[in-house]
Amino acid sequence: MTRFPPGGVRTRLALWHVLVLAVVVLAYSVIASWFLLSELRQELVRHAIQDIETVEGLLYFSSGTLHFHDDYHNHPESKQVLERLLEVRSATDGSVLLRNDRLGNRSLGGALIPSEGVGGYFARQVTLQDGSRVQMVSRRHILSGGEPLVMRLGYSEAPLITEFRRQIVALLLPLPFVLVLAGFGGYALATRALKPIEEMSQRASQITGERLNARLPVNAEDGELADLARVFNGMLERLQLSFDQLRRFTSDASHELRTPLAAIRSVGEVGLQKQLTPEQYRETIGSMLEEAGRLTRLVETLLTIARADAGQIQLHPKTFSAMDLARECESLFEVLLEDKSLHIAVTGYEHAEIRGDFLLLRQALLNIVHNAIKYSARGGSIHIRIFNEETRYVVMEVEDSGPGIAAEHLDRIFDRFYRVDSGRSRELGGTGLGLAIARWTVEAHDGRIIVASSVDRGSVFRLMLPQPPPSPLWNATPRARETLRV
Repeated sequence: MTRFPPGGVRTRLALWHVLVLAVVVLAYSVIASWFLLSELRQELVRHAIQDIETVEGLLYFSSGTLHFHDDYHNHPESKQVLERLLEVRSATDGSVLLRNDRLGNRSLGGALIPSEGVGGYFARQVTLQDGSRVQMVSRRHILSGGEPLVMRLGYSEAPLITEFRRQIVALLLPLPFVLVLAGFGGYALATRALKPIEEMSQRASQITGERLNARLPVNAEDGELADLARVFNGMLERLQLSFDQLRRFTSDASHELRTPLAAIRSVGEVGLQKQLTPEQYRETIGSMLEEAGRLTRLVETLLTIARADAGQIQLHPKTFSAMDLARECESLFEVLLEDKSLHIAVTGYEHAEIRGDFLLLRQALLNIVHNAIKYSARGGSIHIRIFNEETRYVVMEVEDSGPGIAAEHLDRIFDRFYRVDSGRSRELGGTGLGLAIARWTVEAHDGRIIVASSVDRGSVFRLMLPQPPPSPLWNATPRARETLRV
């Protein structure tokens, strides 16, 4: 079984799983600890408020001095209150009137804050001179027969911090063990998640040029990986189609090249084996030159197709008249039309214009017209029509009076080396590449070429070629157009 390297995807997924889990746990611990600390401090404040209410009942003035009631020892809650940090100041001048033994000489909160304890309880955090942190609550109170007081009661946060640290340790102590378990779990999950990829890689390693029909397994339960397998299988189908086309093209090209070479060789061998007259030698050499010319045309056509497939043919677009293109093609076939007693008619919209490479489009139209001439019966007719379709295309139709094409051949009529009647096509000198070149040329101009045909009713080839973009002159107002014309 294929194994990923230690630093491969599986290991990285496991490490990322551990890292993300560690970040999440630490973030949770920090947030939970912050809430815990806040809640513990609020709890201290609530206790301090309750205790300061108890202190209000234990204080009294005597001879201008503040004292605790003598019987506070008889009340356990009072004794607990006095174990807190307690300080009483005068609300008038801020002087210290009372500090309990636990506070000693330390100041609880320093000088009074304006309006401290007025209208309710005032809670804040203070730090004593020895560095102790205290949660303090203040409250103003007026004793009978005495002056206004500000009572301060504080809880040391030392026990709270100790408890907080204990909770943090209890929370974080299992973290290494959790992360180790998460690492193993993440590695197991990554192994399971990557298993379809392992199967794909194993299957893909078995696909060669001779086994392009093999496909990757597709399991709908794999979700996105199933989509990946489908995409890869689609690529394999396209590669298989390309390889099949390449094999077929190579085979057909070899066959087409072998035919004239065999003819040249056989004619030459016959000429060498016999004693011929000069006229016969001249005829033999003429036959060889004819086959050599056919071979030259085939090689040139193959080179053109190879350059087109490699994207080495550069288009040189310009705007020209579609009618001029059709009439030039007509003039080039005058001799051939006379030999077969064929009549050709060019009709349609005189002002139709095409935007494209004139030479390439002329060759495409020549191929189609030549095809029509070859297959039309003697005395037949060929009709070239030109018209606009909507505002995007100029349509050039070539209709012949030939034998037509059966429906089963229409889908492949533009394939390379494809012939409806291979024997007859070779007799007529065709290579089966003319229509393939015509289709490439039209599609290279963002156009379309289609064929409609039926047996014994001829064929109609339709070339849909792009019109030139509208001239700025016709986007102007009528008066502006007249001005530009002048």
